[in-house]
Amino acid sequence: PPLQGGGRGGVVNPTASMPHPLPQYHPVIWLHAVSVGETRATVNLIARLRAAYPDHQILLTHTTPTGRAASEQLYGDGVWRVYLPYDYPFAVQRFMRHFKPCLGILMETEIWFNLIHAAQCESVPLLLLNARLSEKSAKGYARIAPLTRCALQQLAAIAAQTADDAARLSLLGARQVSVMGNLKFDIIPPQPMLELGASLRQQFGATRKIFLAASTREGEEALLLDAFKAQGGMTGALLVIVPRHPQRFDEVAEMLVKQHLCYQRRSENREVSSEISVVLGDSMGEMFAYYAACDLAYIGGSLLPFGGQNLIEACAVGTPVLVGEHTYNFADATQLAVKAGAAVRVSDAKALLQTAQKLLNDAPSLAAMREQSLRFVAAHRGATDKAMAVIRCYQD
Repeated sequence: PPLQGGGRGGVVNPTASMPHPLPQYHPVIWLHAVSVGETRATVNLIARLRAAYPDHQILLTHTTPTGRAASEQLYGDGVWRVYLPYDYPFAVQRFMRHFKPCLGILMETEIWFNLIHAAQCESVPLLLLNARLSEKSAKGYARIAPLTRCALQQLAAIAAQTADDAARLSLLGARQVSVMGNLKFDIIPPQPMLELGASLRQQFGATRKIFLAASTREGEEALLLDAFKAQGGMTGALLVIVPRHPQRFDEVAEMLVKQHLCYQRRSENREVSSEISVVLGDSMGEMFAYYAACDLAYIGGSLLPFGGQNLIEACAVGTPVLVGEHTYNFADATQLAVKAGAAVRVSDAKALLQTAQKLLNDAPSLAAMREQSLRFVAAHRGATDKAMAVIRCYQD
């Protein structure tokens, strides 16, 4: 069965006991994916690892409950899973000695100083793959330059998403950083999610256009709803809001009540009547389905300075995208999507609603964006092949 860690907030207590010693019949390949996005990005990579190393066991670690839930949904009992301990020397050392991985893979921006040092002490080659580092994060790491340089140089290899990411990592002291692209471009939308999306579309009402506000962050819903009320709702369209964090579902529901908006929760799982103007997406693990169900999506975290969220999943199902000004966490992918005609950038919530209404009323423009979204993703596939090439250097 999959292994579980304890701890509040989804992070294992470093003083909690580890699971019972594991049978060492199979070598262990360990991947760390902090949350949902990183976990989804492992799908093709883990499939390739299983094919290339059938005698190895896959261990997947997380630091958030949502990441762990995504792992359960994607892999079931097919992988071992456990929360990664806090980055305390004794905790990460015990983790390494317990699982004895033959290879470790950190995804994206997971630079944990004690964890990296513990891997080196236990002679575990540790790779940083699909690495990304925003300008903001790079400035933070530069404030502790000696520690950062030491950690980066203890990694066996680093493969970055873009040349800009590679340059920022190199400036911090990393050696021989390669560029592999972004694993998220290789994601294939799961068929069950596409089928659920078709079902949701019928549930939401086949006669109305659907505008999705995906992965919204604190403060954004208020801006969005104020703009929504100010323009008198959306003509011929239904607004679907999916907050990024499930603990905020009730908070957003209260906003809808205070705004005197007629709304329905996704969890009610019933047909949405024409009187409903907003659906609150209070479910987890269904983002692909929401994207498949909608005509146009706003990617949250970008109206306010949260840095934005990944827009690739929306584009992968052919959903045109709107983003705000604050996309520094996914700067390159967003810039490429805008350039490709798959996404449009807006300045504020008022412009967001106005642009959404205009596009929803313009079928040819929406169809062109849909086509460009699919082409944009197809043009950037191939990161999994490059990741496997790096892995083979340390595993074959």
